[in-house]
Order: sequence, then structure tokens, then C-alpha cells
Amino acid sequence: MTTPVIEGSSEELTGQGSSANAETPMIEIQGLSKQFGSFHALKSIDMTIRRGTVFGFVGPNGAGKSTTMSILATLLAPTSGIARVDGIDVTENPKEVRKRIGYMPDFFGVYDRFKATEYLHFYGASYGIPKAERNKLIPQLLELVNLSDKKDAYVDTLSRGMKQRLCLARCLVHDPQLLILDEPASGLDPRARIEMREILKELKEMGKTIIISSHILPELAEMVDEIGVIEHGRLVAHGNVAEIQSRLRVKRILLIRTAGQDAEAEDYLRDQPFVNRIMRDDKGLHIHFGGQDVEQSELLHGMIAHGIRLISFSEAQTNLEDVFLEITKGSEAEA
Repeated sequence: MTTPVIEGSSEELTGQGSSANAETPMIEIQGLSKQFGSFHALKSIDMTIRRGTVFGFVGPNGAGKSTTMSILATLLAPTSGIARVDGIDVTENPKEVRKRIGYMPDFFGVYDRFKATEYLHFYGASYGIPKAERNKLIPQLLELVNLSDKKDAYVDTLSRGMKQRLCLARCLVHDPQLLILDEPASGLDPRARIEMREILKELKEMGKTIIISSHILPELAEMVDEIGVIEHGRLVAHGNVAEIQSRLRVKRILLIRTAGQDAEAEDYLRDQPFVNRIMRDDKGLHIHFGGQDVEQSELLHGMIAHGIRLISFSEAQTNLEDVFLEITKGSEAEA
């Protein structure tokens, strides 16, 4: 897919510039809470997201992801706390916030009797973009989301994946600085998910700040810079993916292959410190290891000194599912 150059900035398209300089975080959340009657959907969340970051919001259904996103999109008022987008308070000046965001809810409406181009013209006109500008912009947006060949198709004839991409184009029509995407790959088949992921990568390269939520963790692994893990309305972790993974040393798994000495290696490992569990299969030994890098190095040298011939000794990568399960362990009891 060729990345089009979308002409015009958000300032040119909407007549508004950014209220903040490049040093201002794109999103600032302080003590954000939301109650629905006696139910606490959000419980004093604090979070900052830098410009140009692709932020993955991770959590099970009902954890508080959509509530947080709806507040940032000015669709819900918080019970308490502060949320700012580009330095602008979402409750004090929602109109200015809306000029800077593109919001894609988990359930979105489309006008079935519109053609794809008519659909985008309708939303472009709603943002006050002149028709001449829309005529230049809309073909570029359709190219970006790989729908150029569907420009004259009626919306109700499009597949779910195509409708998702058209909705994403709608979010971009006013060239927002921030994209808030709530479960954008929900219900898509594997091919459509790959297409959506590639589009998001291109938007990242264009410098957009993106918040993307999902309860399907592998969807986020290859595209996010940071993650926030939310559970029962509480933000239980927030930071760089690698940094969060590095905390999970109790989940470190070593993969060891020997030259026909698996049984001998298993006997040796059983008596070593920090070795919590040993599993053996046709690929070798899988060791649950509780030590740090130094202890892992000592284990390797010890096996060699013991005369065990090693083919490989490596550490399995912790994935986002491991991160979520480890960080949220016990949180249900605390809720």
C-alpha cells in the first residue's frame, strides 16, 4: 500500500491551530473517576501520553477502557478528576477538543444509502471543510485505507472490514492530531485485521498519536509503544512494553536443548536455586526461572562445568498475555 501525502494540516482544514507546544503531552489524566450510581467504572486514574505515541489500552470487557475513551472524546463527563487533550480540558472546552481528535467507537453507525465518497463528504462538510478541499482530500483518504476501488460503492454493500476502514477514514477527514480507536479490529477476520494493522502503522509514521484499545492482546503487540493495563476501573500498570515485561522475572522461561542429555540436565537443574519448574518435551527443557540475568549466567556456566553438552540456552520472550495475567493477578480480590 502506498502512503498518500494528505495535504493540509489540521490548522488549514479547520482553521484552528494547536493550543499547546510540542512539549505538552497529548493526553494528561489526573485522578479521573466515573460513577454510574453506586458502580465505580473508573477509580482515580492518572496517566500521561506523549505526542506521537501509539498507546495500547489493555483490559477485559467492562474494565473501564471505553469509559476512559468516551471521556477523552467528550462524550461522557467525569465524576471527578481532570482530563486534557493537547492541553485543553475536555469538560471546560469540549468543542476545541473535538477539533483535535478522531474518535472511532466500538459500535459505529454508517449511512447505508450513501456511497463511500458521499459518506466522507458528509463528515467533511460537518467539520466545515470547503468542498474544493474535500475533493482533494477524500481520494487520499480512500487510498490510505485501501478503498479507492470502492469510492462509488454504497456503504451497505461493503464488508465489515471495509466499513471499519471507511470509519477510520471518517476519523481522519479533519486531520486530527489524536486518534481514539475503541476495539478497531473487533469482529474482523484475520486478513482484515492485518489490513487494519498496516494502516495504523502508516498513521504512526505520519506522526499521529493513537490510543487503541483491545481485549485481544496479540493485536497490540506489534504496533504499540506503550501499554496501560486497566482492571476493575483501576490503571494497574502503564509504561513501555519492554519495561513492563522486564518486571515479570517470576515468569522468565528458559529454553534449553542438549545433545542427548535431557535427563541428566533435568537431574542437575532440579537442585539449582531459582529453578521453580521443569518441563520436558520433544523441543527440549522448559525452565521456569526466578533469578535475574546474573543468576541465569551462573546457571549456564554451571551446566557446562557439569559436563552437559548444550545445543542452545535461551530465554523465551514474554508476550502481552503474560504481562496482563501477571500484573492483574490478585486484582479481583482487591476490587
